[in-house]
Amino acid sequence: MITMNKKLHELYNLGKDIRVSIVGAGKMGKGLIDQLFRIKGMTPALVVNRHIEKAKNALVAAGISKDDIVETNSVIDANFYLEKGKFIVSENIELATKVNLIDAVVDATGVPEVGANVALSAIDNGKHIIMLTVETDAVVGPILYKKAKEAGVVYTGTAGDEPGATMELYDFAVGLGFDVLVIGKGKNNPLNVYATPDMVYEEAIRKELKPNMLAEFVDGTNTMIELTSLANATGFVPDVRGCHGVESDLKNLTNVLSLKEEGGVLNSYKSVEFVKGIAPGVFAIITTQSEETHKQLQYLSMGPGPNYVLYRPYHLTCLETPLTIFEACFYKEATIAPVKGQVADTVAVAKKDLKAGDRLDYIGGYTVYGSIEKHDIARKENLLPIGLIDEKTVVKRDIKKGELITYDMVELNKDKTIYKLRNLQDETIG
Repeated sequence: MITMNKKLHELYNLGKDIRVSIVGAGKMGKGLIDQLFRIKGMTPALVVNRHIEKAKNALVAAGISKDDIVETNSVIDANFYLEKGKFIVSENIELATKVNLIDAVVDATGVPEVGANVALSAIDNGKHIIMLTVETDAVVGPILYKKAKEAGVVYTGTAGDEPGATMELYDFAVGLGFDVLVIGKGKNNPLNVYATPDMVYEEAIRKELKPNMLAEFVDGTNTMIELTSLANATGFVPDVRGCHGVESDLKNLTNVLSLKEEGGVLNSYKSVEFVKGIAPGVFAIITTQSEETHKQLQYLSMGPGPNYVLYRPYHLTCLETPLTIFEACFYKEATIAPVKGQVADTVAVAKKDLKAGDRLDYIGGYTVYGSIEKHDIARKENLLPIGLIDEKTVVKRDIKKGELITYDMVELNKDKTIYKLRNLQDETIG
């Protein structure tokens, strides 16, 4: 952070900025726009949203004068007005990735297909891509990471989101020579895998969220997706399908998340987990082979051992994304990326009884929820990643409520970018 502050002030004093384009002006996008406008040396130069007024309102809410905002769908015009220090709003998603003066692109749509298209276009146009849409990363992150590396740009998840915040603890622990046993997050909402947008509608409106977004949180899909991204970045896997989802406070966490033979619930270490009772924080459970280090940790009030918990009691989501933008632009480093390949998947489970001919909907909808599983098991059982499902997915045979959905049970929309990327990933990476 000290380095970031220094470097950005140097840029600012030179009259320069890291120019960022943001796709999506919902809750996450709006928050990021506001934060970027308060950081010297960074600017939310271009905002794309399918409802252009929403993009414009996000800039105005951040304190940008309407006179400094230009509405255009032209790449040429966008380049021209950015040179003059104006801010651009557009409905044309291509502007986010094709405008010359943009240094980094942030996808904040939360829609797997849109995220895949934005990421692919950013990479093809030589732009660093920061994914707030973890729903995309969990399905096709490895192939996008590979393409970005080949293109010489950064593909990364974001600081502040729970996978990124947990990754910081993991890197901290590994960098200091500790053995990491378990990593994960607190679950913010009570778990109800059958939650629908209708069931959470009033709460969603109060929180300024789309009902399907809140339903994705409540039904656990978002947690599963975030843990999948964390697994693909570290090689850690779920101990059981869907994780244990234990309830615990910090004091007892190392006991609960220990091996069965040690009195805990785990079959093995090197696992990802979610915990009820420690939200909104993230954690890493560590140990060491050094007796001296054990003595030091006990002296430092880290507990009696042999396992200890590192805990971060907050994650600031989009408000921390500038940290990732800086690391990508200055040092070509990712906050979190699927460097281990696809080691886990968030697979689809039926929320209700489904009949042949029914159409599925989307993440956080009425028909499916997600559960994390090891990738090798998911492939062996032909389980369907939830991010490949959309409203054009047709059920080919009856599926019971609570039943895992396989590829052969549905007809997918094969024209989608995310479907094609996943096929390429399966063929080339595995």
